[in-house]
Amino acid sequence: MMPRRRLRAMGVICAAAMLGLAACSGASAPTSGARHAESGLQTVPLSITNGTRVHAFTVEVAASEDEQARGLMYRTSMAPDAGMVFPFSPPRFASFWMKNTLIPLDMLFVRADGSIDRIAENTIPESLEPVGSGGEVIAVLELAGGTAARLGIDENAVVRWQGDAIRP
Repeated sequence: MMPRRRLRAMGVICAAAMLGLAACSGASAPTSGARHAESGLQTVPLSITNGTRVHAFTVEVAASEDEQARGLMYRTSMAPDAGMVFPFSPPRFASFWMKNTLIPLDMLFVRADGSIDRIAENTIPESLEPVGSGGEVIAVLELAGGTAARLGIDENAVVRWQGDAIRP
């Protein structure tokens, strides 16, 4: 039989080793829980790769029905590396409008594999005209109007994000 002190020490060593292995396993860690100062929504890093160019953004996640209904309404500006993502599970056809949205937006409709189904550029502020996807998507990404053109983002680009916050 081992003395208690030795058992306790072995338990601490085993726990530390397991934590170390978990950290090195490559499994995605939970998102950090960072929140947007204005909306209070969770933020996650997101990248758009187009050819060899990678563009980094920090986006708010509008996960609930209420968050998605409000979206970017009443905002008067958006940083060039910011945006908002609207995740869907299961994938579906999506249709958005710009009611009470005061700034033009680029809407990127994202398929399950991260490819872009459609880009609606510089949508018209406060328009009630529907802006829809061309097919089933898992998310809509809204960026400041003109961002897609400024960065050369087109339907050949791929959208990726970290964490499980917006994956179906």
